[in-house]
Amino acid sequence: QVQLVESGGGLVQAGGSLRLSCAASGKIFTIGTMEWHRQAPGKDRELVATSTSRGTTRTADFVRGRFTISRAENTVHLQMNDLKPEDTGVYYCFADLKESWGSTYQNYWGQGTQVTVSS
Repeated sequence: QVQLVESGGGLVQAGGSLRLSCAASGKIFTIGTMEWHRQAPGKDRELVATSTSRGTTRTADFVRGRFTISRAENTVHLQMNDLKPEDTGVYYCFADLKESWGSTYQNYWGQGTQVTVSS
């Protein structure tokens, strides 16, 4: 019953900004890592940014200085500035979480949100 729901995608011109959000809901005991991944047409899914339960964040080199990941409990955001056409793709939210104390960590993925950057 756990769900990750992304929002905030859309169509923007190069140089513009978007703020993506992902909300985790359902039976959640604790969340470890939350991440943003993206997939361009014909390409493999790639890690964009990650945030651990301790608050450590890391951003991929190809978006560093433009994208910022932030997190608060069951939500994670991705602020995207100075967008480029190469940023176009489907952005997916990822979470590693436990549904109860006795369970193990499991991976969950959102449905994805489309980001399109025009020249």
